[in-house]
Amino acid sequence: MTLVDQIQWDKVKGLLPVIVQSSQTLEVLMLGYMTPEALKLSIERKRVVFWSRTKERLWEKGESSGNTLLINQMQLDCDQDALVIQATPKGPTCHLGSTSCFQAGQKFPEMNKSSTNSPYPAIADLEECIRKRQIQSDQGAVSEASYTQQLLSSGIQRMAQKVGEEGVEVALAAVAQSKQALTSEAADLIYHLLVLLSAKHLNLSDIDAVLAERARAKT
Repeated sequence: MTLVDQIQWDKVKGLLPVIVQSSQTLEVLMLGYMTPEALKLSIERKRVVFWSRTKERLWEKGESSGNTLLINQMQLDCDQDALVIQATPKGPTCHLGSTSCFQAGQKFPEMNKSSTNSPYPAIADLEECIRKRQIQSDQGAVSEASYTQQLLSSGIQRMAQKVGEEGVEVALAAVAQSKQALTSEAADLIYHLLVLLSAKHLNLSDIDAVLAERARAKT
């Protein structure tokens, strides 16, 4: 029996609720709905295809923006009336430019300090902070107190130079210094790499998409 056949379509009146998570961070990216045909196309294309309730038609996520969701895993719930998809996002998932559609919504008192369910929450929070600084820089609101904004306004050549310098520092620490020094230099490298990626309107999700595509090619 196929996945499409297992779903209790009558219970959901032909529209299956689908939660999409980032395969990398497990952050909830968005909620959508699928018809049987949308699910079949998603399986065939290995990209998320929804039924758009506003457009009243099949809609592949990212068909106009290019910010598709590459499917890595699907899991049906115990009642066969809801689906979770773990996917690799190619670019921001939200049409407002956020990694997750829920980042753009109203926030209520949080139970946890971290803004994501990422296994590396500090990196995820840092990436989101840099993204916000990038938006401010794009709008011309540059603060002299923010090193990130100063770096973003310095130009691609300077940012690339900093990544190169930090890469050398990591290599030197690995050869001649302690583990603590190596992790510290590696943290500096990751920070400057994230800034450079943001300046090119890229993020870790784009890197994850490349790695996922390479893994699929090997298999």
